[in-house]
Amino acid sequence: METLLWILLPGFVALASGLLAWFIMQSRMEVKLAEQRERLAQDRGTLDAEKVALKVSLETALRAAEETARRESLDIFLSELKVERRHYTRENRLLMHNRKSLVLQERMYFRNIPLSDWIEHEVVMDESADVDRMVQDMTIFDREVISISESPRPMRQLA
Repeated sequence: METLLWILLPGFVALASGLLAWFIMQSRMEVKLAEQRERLAQDRGTLDAEKVALKVSLETALRAAEETARRESLDIFLSELKVERRHYTRENRLLMHNRKSLVLQERMYFRNIPLSDWIEHEVVMDESADVDRMVQDMTIFDREVISISESPRPMRQLA
């Protein structure tokens, strides 16, 4: 029996030490796995925060770009609106009474397409009135006005 004990005891010790080594390695592996999961959770949180921040900044940039594009297209549209203006003086003679009036006509264009008919205003003038000043004060459209008298005349080519 003593021989059997000397034969089985080292086997039992080897089995116990192997089992102990396996438990220790298993616990170390679980600790390393927990640390790796913690790092992974932190990285995911960081990526999610960056993703949200990027999404917010992208939405803001897109909104700003859309607003800029709308503003530029509106500015282009408004720059293509033109106002044509012409004026003349009209004299009405009634027996002994002469009445002089200033007639201002305005028309709005988009590129070269008329958007309105001639809008006509008539104002009674004094003899000492400044015609140019009255025309500037009477205009309906508050944009830069193209006057027929100031427009360039087309040049004819000689054949």
